[in-house]
Parts: sequence; C-alpha cells; structure tokens
Amino acid sequence: MNNNINTHYYEDDKMHEECGVFGMYDFDGNDVSSSIYYGLFALQHRGQESCGIAVSDTDGPKGKVLSSKGMGLVNEVYTPDILANLKGNIGVGHVRYSTAGASTIENAQPLVLNYVKGTLGLAHNGNLVNAPELRRQLELSGAIFQTTIDSEVIAYHIARERVKCSCVEEAVLRALKKVKGSYSLVIMSPRKLIGARDPFGFRPLCIGKRDNAYVLASESCALDTIGAEFIRDVEPGEVVTISPEYGISSFRNMCQKDTARCIFEYIYFARPDSVIDGMSVYDSRIIAGRCLAKDSPVDADIVVGVPESGNAAALGYSMESGIPYGTAFVKNTYVGRTFIKPQQSQRESSVRVKLNVLKEAVAGKRVIMIDDSIVRGTTSDRIVGMLREAGATEVHVRISSPPFLYPCYFGTDIPDREQLIAYNRSVDDICKVIGADSLAYLELERLIELSGGKEYCHGCFSGQYPMQPPTEDIRGEHEDFKRGEDSNVK
Repeated sequence: MNNNINTHYYEDDKMHEECGVFGMYDFDGNDVSSSIYYGLFALQHRGQESCGIAVSDTDGPKGKVLSSKGMGLVNEVYTPDILANLKGNIGVGHVRYSTAGASTIENAQPLVLNYVKGTLGLAHNGNLVNAPELRRQLELSGAIFQTTIDSEVIAYHIARERVKCSCVEEAVLRALKKVKGSYSLVIMSPRKLIGARDPFGFRPLCIGKRDNAYVLASESCALDTIGAEFIRDVEPGEVVTISPEYGISSFRNMCQKDTARCIFEYIYFARPDSVIDGMSVYDSRIIAGRCLAKDSPVDADIVVGVPESGNAAALGYSMESGIPYGTAFVKNTYVGRTFIKPQQSQRESSVRVKLNVLKEAVAGKRVIMIDDSIVRGTTSDRIVGMLREAGATEVHVRISSPPFLYPCYFGTDIPDREQLIAYNRSVDDICKVIGADSLAYLELERLIELSGGKEYCHGCFSGQYPMQPPTEDIRGEHEDFKRGEDSNVK
C-alpha cells in the first residue's frame, strides 16, 4: 500500500468521530504491538483515515521509540512483518478521522516527541477549542510545528512543563490546565502509561487488565477483543498513571461537578457491545427505540433498522409497539464507513454499494424505518426510495436522535448549519424532502434516559454548549459561529 496516497471519500450523510485511542503496558516485558493492533481493529469504526502504533522497551535504552503510521485502515497499513519489528512492552495506538487538520500522513498519530527529558508518545481523541490561541503563543516563543492538528499543542505543553517538574504526570496535569475542549489522551513515557479525560468527559476512556498488563482504550469493546478484563472508566477530569511500582495511580485535581458526555457516543459512534460510564450502548439504543414507539407511534407491518446503529433502536421500537421486527437491509461486510469513489457526484450509487434491500421482507408492507440521524438528507432520501422500489407500500421514518441544528466543536464532524437538512426546515418539510409517509425524531427531553441519567452534551441539537465555544474554528467551516450567533453556554 502507498501510504502517501489518501484518496478516501466519506459517506456523505453520517457524522464522523475524530478517533480512537489505545494504550498498553505489559509489566512482564512481553511485546504489545500485536495486542495494540487488535485493539485498534476493534476501534476502527471511530476513525478510518489513518492509524499508528508507537512502542518502547522499558528495559531497553531510555527514550528509544519505534513507530509506524500510515493512511488507511488498520489491516491495510499493518502486516505481520511490520508488527514483528515493533518490539516493546509499552505502547500507544491511534485511529483517526480528521475533524481538525488535514488528512495527511504528517497528521497521523500517535505523535512521538523527543525532548530534553526523553520521549513522549501521545494519542488524542477530541478537539481543543482554544488550540489556535495556544498554537500562536507557542509559535511566537519559537516552537516549530510538524503537523496542523491540535494534539501537537498538548504534546508541546506537556514537554515544556516536564522540564520544570519532577515527574511526567505532574507535567501532564499542568499542561491540561491550559487547554480547553474535549480530550481523551493516552500518553507513553519511557516508564509510565498515562490516561487523561477532560473535566466534562466528552469522550470516553476506560481501563482494562490482562494477566500482568494494563490497557487504556476508548471503548470497552477493544478490551474484549484482546481478552482483557474491564476494570473501570477513567472519570471526567481524572488523570491516571500506570506503572509497575504503583499499579494505577489516580489524580483528580481537575474533576468537577458538571459533566457533559457526548450523547452521540450512545446513539451512533460507539459499538453496541461497549459500555460507557456504566451505561450499555446497546441498552441505550433499545431505550431510544422504545421512546420513539411511545412518543411517535404509527400503524405498520414491520419495523426495520438501518445498519448498524439503527438496528438496536428498531428492536426497541418493536418491543414497545408489538410490531414485528425484521431485517430489510443487507450490508456489504467489506464496506466500512469509508470507501473509494471516483467522484463525489456518485453519492447516490454509494448507498447501493453499502446497502441492498431484501425485497421479500418489505414487499407489500407498511414499513417503519429506524435510523440514528439525518444530517444532509441525501442518504435518507435514497434509502426511502430503495424501500419503495422494493415494494413497500408505506415508509415511516423514525430517528433515534433529535434534529441536528448546530455545529459541534468537541470532536464530532457535523457540517455547517446551512448544510444541515433540519436548518430552517420543519419536520414536515424534511419528511417531504426524504420522500417518507411520516417522520418523527427522538424528543430532546428523552436523551437523559439514553445516558443512564448522567449529564450529557446536547449542543448540536439545542445550541447550548457546556463551555464557551471557540471564537474562531480551526476547521474554518462554521461562519455563523465565528460571529457568535445562536449559541450559548448552558
């Protein structure tokens, strides 16, 4: 594979999460690269543009880090020979989808920094709202950046603070007090593995253990993949240090009362077999479907979900309504959330590449179709049309999230407001655009049930953000927000 070519095109009517992170430290000295590979494979749904692994041997020369990064999917970038050469018992891994910074090999993570105190390997999931300001300050003091991603700002500040203090965890705590926004971090120092989560807990991060090795991962499903036992979540605002001398050490200096987990982790991003902050993602989607059936019932013959995240919500709708649950779509197993298309104008055909309708399941039936969201509406339009072509007499669409009305600044790639189908349109208008017989969304008040009662961020639905959004957007996409319009802090 040519790692310098990055011609990936993305499914146009779905959000994309920025990335997934994974770290492992084997106290017995066993190589961890293979386990990191499988951990990243389990997190592939979180990012498909690039991936990387960096490892070090804690008994070897201090500061020697072996790393490998490439554009594309995990199983495209790594071969058995590459993994065999990544020898080390501590390491970090990353899968990326860019919400800040271009899609290039230079921006692939983990970042590896060599500085006066040694080396750091850093993998970051999230978006910093004050990254441009921090970056300018560093540049004016002589810093030279190798990437265009906000993660490098974090790495620089950690390195600078490390020179002034006695241990790396203190440097991390000092650096994180300067940054604002969302982050789940996995950091490798020569002798320690560190995990950190922002005070609001926007992005998930959990701890696992296998034999005498500890693991940090974006989702618990990655722990299951490598046979590790789930220990607990890293709490919002917590920094954990993993070392042979002390096991797991916890620093809660930045923990706060107010939290704001990204609700879309439960609705769409996370795998259904993950548990985030004590709430099963699968159960969360079942609840969403049940709520839709209670609030927006309709007579029909079958309830179907749009794979994958719509399936559990469809089952929940069926369980609550008593309408039979069925399978209407066959998904091409070899097409993920990205695939190559010659031209962006071929968006419509891309839906058919990914999904095909089982005519026998829907012909002559009134169908309730459950999906997790509608962004621009182009994909929903095509899927509704495919069901009608297959013989469905009615197609009623139910969405397991509220309408998207505002951009996100905390790691979710939601387009500019003018590109959102719900912007300046009523539900009836959207229904006509996508060609459905009826359309209903999940009520905003129901979201608390999906998070298991824990506080969550609903800024993309309400325009109310848990912290002040940026006055300038590093993506340069959201002109309305640069003017500070229609947004506030809850």
